[in-house]
Amino acid sequence: MIQKLHGYWKLFIVFFRIGLFTFGGGFAMLPLIENEIVDVHGWAEREEILDIFALAQSVPGAIAVNTAVFIGLRLHGFWGGLAALFGVITPSIAIILIIAQLFSQFQSNLHLSRAFSGVKAAVVGLIAAAALRAGRGAIIDRFGLVVAAVAFVLSVSGVIPVVWVIILGGCGGILYYKRKGEIR
Repeated sequence: MIQKLHGYWKLFIVFFRIGLFTFGGGFAMLPLIENEIVDVHGWAEREEILDIFALAQSVPGAIAVNTAVFIGLRLHGFWGGLAALFGVITPSIAIILIIAQLFSQFQSNLHLSRAFSGVKAAVVGLIAAAALRAGRGAIIDRFGLVVAAVAFVLSVSGVIPVVWVIILGGCGGILYYKRKGEIR
């Protein structure tokens, strides 16, 4: 029993550190997760962690949170998944609560208001950069470019829910590459 508790606690601490010291969102956490899990603790091989990243990206939710849960489940079952989950989200929750408290106290402060304008603009730039990085690997031909453009227009216009844009992109990919003879 003590051994299990130690394993849960270790998972919590590892993912707490990752959540606390990684800025820039879920994808920014992946190199740190890989280093901790593969190099520092030897809990998985490099190929395994890449498979976990792919799986975590393919289900709903934040990739870093999903990755933490998958690793926790793999190592220590349900309670390990829960320990890793609470470890990775606790720093973000604490920081957001502190910021929210400070924000309500200083909302009328002109300097803070202008600072948040700059932060919001920087976040837009970071999201655009992440989209460009993802696009390099996803848009490999004209078909991919067309799908990306259509998805962008549908998403911005709000004509259909985003989940349907994703489903239509997947179905379109199957039909297109089947017609080209690349899949049967």
